[in-house]
Amino acid sequence: MSELDRKGKRVSESRVTLNALMGPQDTNGHGNVHGGVIMKMVDETAALTAMRHSRRPVVTVVMDSMTFMEPIRVGMLVECRAELTYVGRTSMEVRVRVTAENPLAGTSEVTNTAYLVFVALDENGRPVRVPELILETDEERAQAERAKARQEFRKQQRVQDRQGQ
Repeated sequence: MSELDRKGKRVSESRVTLNALMGPQDTNGHGNVHGGVIMKMVDETAALTAMRHSRRPVVTVVMDSMTFMEPIRVGMLVECRAELTYVGRTSMEVRVRVTAENPLAGTSEVTNTAYLVFVALDENGRPVRVPELILETDEERAQAERAKARQEFRKQQRVQDRQGQ
């Protein structure tokens, strides 16, 4: 890790936006985009964000539940915007906001929000330390506090899962 990375990175330094026009190959018989297509876009956008921050390969550890609030239809432009909300020693939480735009009508709406956790890997595929996250705004600090609570909840779930509860 370089000296610059050791000092940390700003949220803005690793933000990623991916866009894709939804075609017939992305939809079911009703003209709605398959949830799996959106989940793949979300995972890719989040992974790129984690890689930008860590400058390392990453693996997805968890994708929190994702509620599809609005349908996405063929012909819509889907935008996934991702940013880091929390960084631990080797893990990173990324928030992805999904928006669907009807380019003909000029309208758009948020359809999903998801939180994913990634772990950065070294050359041997082992977890490796990542740069700290520099929080510059009140909103970033609030996001980080909420992310810490989610991370604690995930840790409790892992313990319960290992105990077979």
